[in-house]
Amino acid sequence: MSSLFEQNIVGRAVETFQKRATRHTLTWITVLVALVIIDGKELGMLYSASEQSIVVLFYMVVVYFNLYYLIPNYLSQKTILTYTGLLLLTSMILTPIKTIALYFLYTGEPMHQEYFAFRWHEIFMALFLVGAVSTLAKILSDWLRHERDRKELETQTMQSELRFLKSQINPHFLFNTLNSLYALTLKKSDSAPEVVIKLSEMMRYMLYECNERRVPLRKEVQYIQNYLALERLRQGQNSKIEFELKGVINEQQIAPLMFTPFLENSFKHGLNNQLAHGYVRIRLDVEKQKVQLQIENSKPPMKPVMNHAKPSGGIGLVNVRRRLDLIYPDRYNLQVHDQPNTYTVNLELDLDN
Repeated sequence: MSSLFEQNIVGRAVETFQKRATRHTLTWITVLVALVIIDGKELGMLYSASEQSIVVLFYMVVVYFNLYYLIPNYLSQKTILTYTGLLLLTSMILTPIKTIALYFLYTGEPMHQEYFAFRWHEIFMALFLVGAVSTLAKILSDWLRHERDRKELETQTMQSELRFLKSQINPHFLFNTLNSLYALTLKKSDSAPEVVIKLSEMMRYMLYECNERRVPLRKEVQYIQNYLALERLRQGQNSKIEFELKGVINEQQIAPLMFTPFLENSFKHGLNNQLAHGYVRIRLDVEKQKVQLQIENSKPPMKPVMNHAKPSGGIGLVNVRRRLDLIYPDRYNLQVHDQPNTYTVNLELDLDN
């Protein structure tokens, strides 16, 4: 196992090196061809290709010495003055060597030899500028790679948090529904089979259709309607459950199960044994790119809660604001009003284009 793991590491390293070597080789060949075309020596293509090959060779020396020695050992340590001085020194050392190589290339051509002998400063500046450009390219490449890695990490973190939050919602609802079904079976209620059918439809939606990043809004509304139908069966004739849908549902998309925590919370507090006349009122306004959910439910008398920073009332409601922050950043407005006898939730959501 260890040997296979090491072989995989070595194989990936060799593959990465081969890709990098191929990319660098093609880059330098492109540079050489461009310089030969621009140069256009009167002595012919052979002299031009030979001269530019020497030029590119020295460019390669200064670039790779800069990338693999100067930058890691000096620029990365933030000793900028030392790094600049060493890059200048490198260019100064390579200048006479490059000048001599070009001088002997044109043996028998004194005019060209004289040209290079008196243009050493241009050779020096070219070497230094190539080294400086490679430094800028390295800095830009490292920054882009860092930004890419950071965004990938943020995406992975967001996806992990969303999976965790959604995994908390589904079991919470399932346990509540199974408890209701258990109570109906104990009473031998004729409503039990209908509850099983509704629960089957809802579980199919949660298990097979809610794994997507977005789902059609019409399916989410159908899920709500099934939820309410199940609650009406469970609560009986004495329950007061109202649902009003306004607007036209076409192809709007929404994050799955976004409304479920609010529904669970409203029925948990709005219709319980402590209330003789409990109620839950739900209104959903749908526009082309916006949806507004309003849920109002009764609750046992208590003192008003002054802190509305986070909705309370169960795991789902604790997590729903976090889900909104992750999925719809700066695209939602959530208001919770906790009064002595009522609890109201208003959610405005800007849907995806």
